Amino acid sequence: MDPLPDIAPFRRRLDELDAQMADASFYTNPRKAAEISREQQKLVQLVNDYRAHERAGRDIAEAEALMRDAAADADLRELAAGELEALRTKRASLAAELLHAMIPPEPTDSRNTVMEIRAGTGGDEASLFAAELFRLYSKFAEGRGWKVQPMSSSASDRGGLKEVIFLITGADVYKWLKFESGVHRVQRVPVTEANGRIHTSTVTVAVLPEAEEVDVQIDPQDLEITVSRASGPGGQGVNTTDSAVQILHKPTGLIVQCADERSQLKNKARAMTVLRSRLLKRREEEEHAKYAAVRRSQIGSGDRSERIRTYNFPQNRLTDHRIGLTLYNLPQVMEGDIDAVIAALQKADFEEKLATLTGAPIAARRSDAPEE
Repeated sequence: MDPLPDIAPFRRRLDELDAQMADASFYTNPRKAAEISREQQKLVQLVNDYRAHERAGRDIAEAEALMRDAAADADLRELAAGELEALRTKRASLAAELLHAMIPPEPTDSRNTVMEIRAGTGGDEASLFAAELFRLYSKFAEGRGWKVQPMSSSASDRGGLKEVIFLITGADVYKWLKFESGVHRVQRVPVTEANGRIHTSTVTVAVLPEAEEVDVQIDPQDLEITVSRASGPGGQGVNTTDSAVQILHKPTGLIVQCADERSQLKNKARAMTVLRSRLLKRREEEEHAKYAAVRRSQIGSGDRSERIRTYNFPQNRLTDHRIGLTLYNLPQVMEGDIDAVIAALQKADFEEKLATLTGAPIAARRSDAPEE
C-alpha cells in the first residue's frame, strides 16, 4: 500500500486552531468561530483516524510475524491468520477515509449557484439548445429537491433562449454543478434544415457560486445603475414601468441586466446577486490560475473558452472531452439524468487533487469520440 501523505501539516494546523479557540476573544465573531470549530472537529477526527491507521499497521505486522514464527503455538498462528484479513480491510478503509479528509472541500461547494446559459454559434439552433439545457438543469435540480428561480432571460424568435440566468438553491448545489461551466457543443439535424444535414452549434454555460455581501465588498461609487422599460412578454405592468435594471461595475467592466420582475427593486436585488457571484467567481479563477499546471480546464480553471462536451444526437452520444467519458444515453441525459457524468468529473477532480497532495503522476485522459 502506498504511504499516506504526511500528517504533520494537519497536526500543526490543529494546534493553531486549538490556540485560537483558547483565546478569550474567540467568540466575538460567531460566524468565524463556527467555521473554525467545524474545521477543528474535522482535524481531530482526521488525526484520530491516522492514529488508528498506524495501530492497524502495527497489528498487521505483529500478526504476520506470528504466522511466520515456527515456534509459535499452532492455535495462535491460526488466530493471527483469522485476524489478518479483518485488519487489512480496516486499514484500507481508514486509508480511504484519510485521503478524502486530507483533501478538504472547496469553500464554495455548499453554496447556492447562479447559472448563466447563452446561445453561441449556430443561430436559432443554438438558442433552441440553450433552452433545452435550461430544461435539463431544471429537471436535474428538481430530482435533487432543489429550487430553480429564473432571474433574467431573453427569448429567440423560434422559442429558444438567447440567454437565461437562474439561481438554484439547495444543499451542496455548487459542488454538483461547478464542472458544467464551459462550451457545450450540439450536433444534430435542426428542425429548420430541409435537406437533413447535421449542423454543429454551441452554447456557453457559466456556473457561479452565489456570493454573499460579506464575500464581496462592492463600493457603490463603482456602480453605474440605469433603468429602462422592460420589453417582451410579461404583461402591461412590465412594459409600462421603468422596471428593467442594468448595473455596470466600472472597475471590471462587468454588466448585469435583469428585467424579469415587475418590481425595479427586485430586479436590482437580483442583478446585485449575479454581480457579486461573478466577482466571487473571478476572484476564485485568479486563485486557481496559480495551479493551472496541475488542474486544467473547468476542473480547476473555470475556463469557459474551451469545448467541454459534445451532444451528438444522430449517434445518441454524449462525450465529455475533459475526461474522455462517452455515454450512449442522450435521451435520458436531456431529461436531467447527468448523475453519471458529474460523478465521473468529481472522481477525476479528486484524483488530480490527490496527485497534487501525494506528488503522484496524474493519469492522462483523452476523448475516444471522433472529431466531427
